[in-house]
Amino acid sequence: MTPTDAMSIERFSETAAAIEREVSRVIVGQHDTIRAVLICVLAGRHALLEGVPGLGKTILIRTLADALDLKFSRIQFTPDMQPADITGTDILEEDETGRRVRRFQPGPVFANLLLADEINRATPKTQSALLEAMAETTVTVAQRTYPIDAPFFVLATQNPLEMEGTYPLPEAQLDRFMFKIELRSPSVEDLKLILSRTTGVETSKADKVADGAAVVAMGRLAASVPVEEAVAEYVARVVVATHPDNATAPPSVRQYVRYGASPRGAQALLVGAKLNALLDGRDNVGYKDVDAIAAAALRHRLLLGFEGIAEAVRPDTIIADVLRAVPKGR
Repeated sequence: MTPTDAMSIERFSETAAAIEREVSRVIVGQHDTIRAVLICVLAGRHALLEGVPGLGKTILIRTLADALDLKFSRIQFTPDMQPADITGTDILEEDETGRRVRRFQPGPVFANLLLADEINRATPKTQSALLEAMAETTVTVAQRTYPIDAPFFVLATQNPLEMEGTYPLPEAQLDRFMFKIELRSPSVEDLKLILSRTTGVETSKADKVADGAAVVAMGRLAASVPVEEAVAEYVARVVVATHPDNATAPPSVRQYVRYGASPRGAQALLVGAKLNALLDGRDNVGYKDVDAIAAAALRHRLLLGFEGIAEAVRPDTIIADVLRAVPKGR
């Protein structure tokens, strides 16, 4: 596909189905996770994948990179990593005349699909080096700014159990992730299939089925999908109801939440709902599309208070209460 090709809903569905099919050839039983990651990629935004070791977070992202003809880069975050290890740095080299000149050596952040593996193992100083790229798709080194080619999205992973040697992501960086996706443990049947695919001689690998131009075109189509005013108002009401000082907030929000979701959360809800509808073959966005992606879009944007942390309240439980409390329609 070239950038000038018109993207129809039919072609969108065919391409998206091909991507999901290729990824599912390698990844077993994680359909909802694959769908959520694909929504972020097509939206040109970032995703944070969280799960215990061994659930396939890294292999899922690598497989998606195999299915997409994009420039792929991986950063393995460690406590001793420096910002220049991500952004790149100026180096001195000799030109044709023998003079020493400065040249910028781009770092691994200059990619289309960036895997930030175990992102919470790096220090806040190093994590902040990635924040400009996530927010502005640019990198500033030595007072010079360099653009990152589109499409650009960060797919990051973190382990929620091992806290030693990790640094919690700052709220500003968390808010840059469109979705926080939690991976679940496989069922018995899924685990049997995983064993048959991974303990033999042959291993599955995804074929390339789409390129950068297709990803950009699919994102543009999603942006052009109209949304009824009632659905947009529902999105706004859901986000406002996550704030404990709002009259429409349910009791669980008032009791456990310190700060609610930001306007960027509302954007993630609406964009995600559009793509969820298109991935289901529809060009009309409904309340069910908003509800389907609400947990992924909002769970990392709710800042719990002391009582919520002490009682280990799950943000997903609070989000479910919000969805029940906010009326659909006028």
